[in-house]
Amino acid sequence: MNDVTLRSASLHFVRVTHKTCWTFLRLHSEDGRTGEGEATLIGQEDSLVLQANRLVPVALSEASPQDPGAFARRYASENIRQASIVSAIDQALWSLHAQMNGRSLAQTLGVERDRIPVYANINRRTESRTPAGFAASAQKAIAAGHVAFKIAPFDEVSPKACAQGDGARAMQVGLSRVAAVRKVVGPRARLMIDCHWRFDEPTARALNEAAAKLGVYWIETPMVEVEDNIAALARLRRQCNSLGMRQAGLETSVGWNTIRPYCEADAYDVVMPDMKYIGGLHEMQRTVEACASLGVLVSPHNPSGPICHAASLQVSTVLTAFDMLELQFDESPLFDQLVSSPFAPIIDGYTKLPAGQGIGAVLSEAVIANHADQPVREWRG
Repeated sequence: MNDVTLRSASLHFVRVTHKTCWTFLRLHSEDGRTGEGEATLIGQEDSLVLQANRLVPVALSEASPQDPGAFARRYASENIRQASIVSAIDQALWSLHAQMNGRSLAQTLGVERDRIPVYANINRRTESRTPAGFAASAQKAIAAGHVAFKIAPFDEVSPKACAQGDGARAMQVGLSRVAAVRKVVGPRARLMIDCHWRFDEPTARALNEAAAKLGVYWIETPMVEVEDNIAALARLRRQCNSLGMRQAGLETSVGWNTIRPYCEADAYDVVMPDMKYIGGLHEMQRTVEACASLGVLVSPHNPSGPICHAASLQVSTVLTAFDMLELQFDESPLFDQLVSSPFAPIIDGYTKLPAGQGIGAVLSEAVIANHADQPVREWRG
């Protein structure tokens, strides 16, 4: 492989909904190739610009597609804003590296599975937060080929409500949403519920008892993930297991070192590292291998845009202890419109890798421009 240097870079913000803005970083090489990464961190766009202004010029002068993982290793950070930009740069470098070899990223890593099991996160598309609204979203996901589903039904629950003794009552509204989805998807489908760190331990214990009766596959992020809560999370996991469920979490963790204390304390059955936050491909592989050695499954967090999805699909072909990959379902038609070729369909809960070199997805210049949320930031080497 001939030495190829980086010529320029750009940062793009795409407005998807009133809540969601996707962030993409593009690296352009001197030989005319483009590598793309995703750094979406909703509500933190200004912070991402600050980190990009600091890190991207360094990448243009130091990073090399010939050694794509070196930059992320050198600039690893437990700060999620820095890690988001570092991770996006890493994705783009690995895509360039694979393109220069005429291969997909999966081929570069050594494909171990050619079909990827996925589940539909139907939460963001569900604007009507009624049981019927969630049921309608589940029905649409079934029609699209999905057999596993996740919702975040506990809008009314909060740590404050739990502390005031009102969590159990507020939880009932969410459980009615879960029951409505279970009725639609049937008794055998995997159904996961995301708690978004809203519960305290007593209320989470009540939730586990109720969720088990609805055949829930896993309970996700019941409590705030801080050191003081690790012991409580371990107790909740044991309760989940006794009821035939799993406990999942750590979706915003940066690097194995932040995940390790939870795994060593047996706090989770499933860890959910995110390609946008983990700190690069090598850190993802390191985390997954460490989880496997401890008997912990991995299900990458992936509720974002098409570039993170493409990168996650590629990497999921080689992950050990792999359970399934998250897919944000039908939040916006921009998910497919932003890339030059559509993703493979979901068939019986599985999808295939996108065709093409690199990560297999190329952003559309015109669609990005038409839906820009902020001016493009550009840098030259």
